[in-house]
Amino acid sequence: MNIQLIRPLAFLDLETTGVNLASDRIVELAIVKVMPDGSEVRMRRLVNPQMKIPAEVSAIHGITDEMVKDAPTFRDIASDVLSTIENCDLAGYNSNRFDWPMMMEEFLRCGLRFEIADRKMIDVQRIFHIMEPRTLSAALRFYCNEELVDAHSAEADAFATWKVFDAQIARYGKLGNTIESVNQAIGEEQIVDFARRFLMEKGVEIFNFGKHKGRPVAEVLRSEPQYYDWMMKGDFPMHTKQKLSEIFNSTIKRKY
Repeated sequence: MNIQLIRPLAFLDLETTGVNLASDRIVELAIVKVMPDGSEVRMRRLVNPQMKIPAEVSAIHGITDEMVKDAPTFRDIASDVLSTIENCDLAGYNSNRFDWPMMMEEFLRCGLRFEIADRKMIDVQRIFHIMEPRTLSAALRFYCNEELVDAHSAEADAFATWKVFDAQIARYGKLGNTIESVNQAIGEEQIVDFARRFLMEKGVEIFNFGKHKGRPVAEVLRSEPQYYDWMMKGDFPMHTKQKLSEIFNSTIKRKY
């Protein structure tokens, strides 16, 4: 193993009903949890999304309504999933923008708290796009001289992503061999919410979209409190609204 881990690193891959964080659901999840000693713990579950899987989506990942009709719902397995990733840093392929944000939404629907503030996050796709812009299949071929079998199977994709990441650490010396050095090398943004509507800049939450992009969130909420109401009623992910409420409540306390 080329990376030095202080705590476990959980590689996640999801198959879903679609790509909308607010309305789509998980149909399969797989986690490859790499321990500091190099050992691995794997978890794979089919999930009943309690909604129809569009035919065009089933054509991509191969999971049909029939396959998941008797599977547990996410609520049924949520506690086990949360326990599996407890005290882990988080990783995956395009996972910072999709897999972990989708997981956050599912946890929130179950009333479970999933904190990310103290976790390091590694997106292997971002390393790959910076170093060698390709697909996951090409990444496995390029770094490991292997073909990706069962592409779009969550477990195969999660495990392939772990193998690519470990090979990247061996190949690119400037990445270093710690989670901190990798994030420093690729310049990962410090996010506040998984949907990246807010970023942290010099210890202050700022908007990352719309007419207030670049402005401190607290400053906007103080001068334009109706913007809070607009966002809370809008089609934003639950995690975005949760963080907005935390900032809003903190802003009110500071005001008085």
